[in-house]
Amino acid sequence: MKKYNEKKEVLEKIADSITSWIGSIQSLIVHTLLFLTSFLLPMLNIVDFDKMLLILTTVLSLEAIYLAIFIQMSVNKSHEKIEDIQEDIEEISEDIEDIQEDLEEISEDIEEINEDIEDIQEDIEEISEDIEEINEEEDEEDHNERAKNVILKSNVSSNKNEIKALKDIISQLQNEIDQLKKEDK
Repeated sequence: MKKYNEKKEVLEKIADSITSWIGSIQSLIVHTLLFLTSFLLPMLNIVDFDKMLLILTTVLSLEAIYLAIFIQMSVNKSHEKIEDIQEDIEEISEDIEDIQEDLEEISEDIEEINEDIEDIQEDIEEISEDIEEINEEEDEEDHNERAKNVILKSNVSSNKNEIKALKDIISQLQNEIDQLKKEDK
């Protein structure tokens, strides 16, 4: 069986080579030279015209038969390849359907997660409200003390900014005075 397959492969390779060669420019040139030579032989009185036609017709008939077989072998091989490709396409289509189902499941999972997130956000809002209520119940002195500290920090910060602005103005004035002194000299 193994030898049969090897012989079959060798014959298929030969058939592919011949089919490829027949469809080439070299084949066109060889056939043209063969026909020219065939018709020149009777003109040069080397062979009778009837014998040449008989031999040429026989050779061309045999060539046509073999070419038809080789071409059919190529068509069959191409058909097998097309069937293999169609099977691959069917498998890919099935894979795509599976992927689409997986995507739908993932979408459902995402929707569930979004619902869970909304529930968590509602819980966070309730906890925030509870914290605000607890803060409101704290002693007002603590709030007043914190407010004073915040105001003091704010005043210190704004005073620092004002002092910095004044320093910048003084620096600009000093530069202008220096410029005027230079111009007076």
